[in-house]
Amino acid sequence: MAKPKVTSVSNLKFAKEPELSTTDPLPERESTYSLKNIWIVSFTLKALLVVGYHSTDFDVHRNWLAITHNLPISKWYVENTSQWTLDYPPFFAYFEWFLSQMVPDFVKRDGCLDIVEKGQYGLPTVYFQRLTVIVSELVLFYALQWMIDSSPNFPAKRRTYVAVGSLALSPGLLIIDHMHFQYNGMMYGILLLCLNCARLKRYLMCGFWFSVLLCFKHIYLYLAPAVFVFLLRAYCLKLNYNKKRNVFVNLISFVQWGNLLKLGSVVIAVFTIAFLPFIYYGVGPNLISRLFPFSRGLTHAYWAPNVWAIYSFADRFLIQIYKRIPISRYPLQRLFQFVPELLENDELLKSSTRGIVGDIEFFILPTITPKLTFLLTFFYQIMSLIPLFVQPNYRRFIGALTLCGYASFLFGWHVHEKAILIVIFPMTLLVARDRKLLAPYSLLVACGYGSLFPLIYTSNEWLVKVLYTLLWYIIFYFNLRKVVPIPKKFEAYGGGGIILDRVINGYILGFIVVVTFTSLLDLLETRYTILQNFKFLNLMIYSVYCGVGIISSWNGFYWLYFVDESIWSGDDV
Repeated sequence: MAKPKVTSVSNLKFAKEPELSTTDPLPERESTYSLKNIWIVSFTLKALLVVGYHSTDFDVHRNWLAITHNLPISKWYVENTSQWTLDYPPFFAYFEWFLSQMVPDFVKRDGCLDIVEKGQYGLPTVYFQRLTVIVSELVLFYALQWMIDSSPNFPAKRRTYVAVGSLALSPGLLIIDHMHFQYNGMMYGILLLCLNCARLKRYLMCGFWFSVLLCFKHIYLYLAPAVFVFLLRAYCLKLNYNKKRNVFVNLISFVQWGNLLKLGSVVIAVFTIAFLPFIYYGVGPNLISRLFPFSRGLTHAYWAPNVWAIYSFADRFLIQIYKRIPISRYPLQRLFQFVPELLENDELLKSSTRGIVGDIEFFILPTITPKLTFLLTFFYQIMSLIPLFVQPNYRRFIGALTLCGYASFLFGWHVHEKAILIVIFPMTLLVARDRKLLAPYSLLVACGYGSLFPLIYTSNEWLVKVLYTLLWYIIFYFNLRKVVPIPKKFEAYGGGGIILDRVINGYILGFIVVVTFTSLLDLLETRYTILQNFKFLNLMIYSVYCGVGIISSWNGFYWLYFVDESIWSGDDV
């Protein structure tokens, strides 16, 4: 019998262990990346805020519950007893109808489902509607957990966990949904389902979820150009030129007709389900007029921190220069060709602070038209879509999506300050991928979330909104630095390195001074009557300071999007 061959230990060859970067975590169990604990903390905090402040948006949604519950579908977009008419797309109306079926009898008796000019309700209605927001946000937590679970490896899971954890605890959602009162958590959950389908190359489901989202809330039309170009280029076009075929055959073969038909069928089916009942009853024009009320002014009553906030401030500043410095009057009039007599009407001057209904008035600078805002938005969105068409991968898609959100927020017509979330959410998915993105992201979230503070102006909630946002920023800023370490020297915005990084951090710290100063004005207003003549001052300070920060963030991200190719090559995050 042959002897077994003996091999010395020194001759054994072992498979080489994969090298781990110093920044990569040791392999851990997947269960460590669960959002369960974050959800429990989030739920507890939101439950404590149930009896806190809520804005007129609460009565808006209460009225929508009443309309959809009491009236036939043909009357939903016609009813106007209250000024808070139904002005969201059909899926949200169906959602309100569904919630109205869940209203208990004791909540009905509280006035929750009464169609009245102004709602008369008590705590039972408040508890019920607050609970619907908390429960509906489970869509967001499901989408965020799916993004973690579908990440390809442990380093990617850790980066994703930090990024999506910041979204799960977003100060923006806390302020807007659970204090001010809206349902953005569920909406952004649907958006994230769409984006994760794009990452996993499930293009039909990506188109399906985005169509559903548009039928819930039409503000996401701002992101539609990026989604359209991505799906068209990645799923429906195949650019393979064959010299042996003529030009016409090549053009035909570029289109993957089967994919185009499937994607088109999915999108058309979703919109048909949403809009067909209203078209059938002949109220389609009423629905469209509710969704797009172009009679509203350039800016909201509280200026969103964008280009038009800076423009409006410049107009107000020049008015004061004109009125107080006589020598400036002739050059200003010659330069801007305005009507001097209008500046003598103090009541008319106040019109530039309005914006709920009616056109904004500028007295020295040229008036901004809807056409101009559309052209500026369209131009900057097209610029971001060109690289996406050439390089239709996931990272480039999220970058283009972020820039489409930036363009619509900075240049759009009658933009609300709450729309900044449409920029923050997609950009958060990228920030843990490359250290150079941390600088524009820090500016964006600090100024974006900070600009929401004036929405909650009651003293009881002041400590919650400010301290919570500050703690959130500190925790996730340093966790992001840990996931993607920043060396002592790096090139940000194409140059400047650590110096520019410190300037940005200084600007963010300056926001503490803004919050302190405006809070003191609020406290002293009741004691000194003269301060009551400057009620708009706080809003203007927030809008201008945050506007400068967000515009700077956009410039930095825009530069990186077009110049630094290393960030955008790949389908992972």
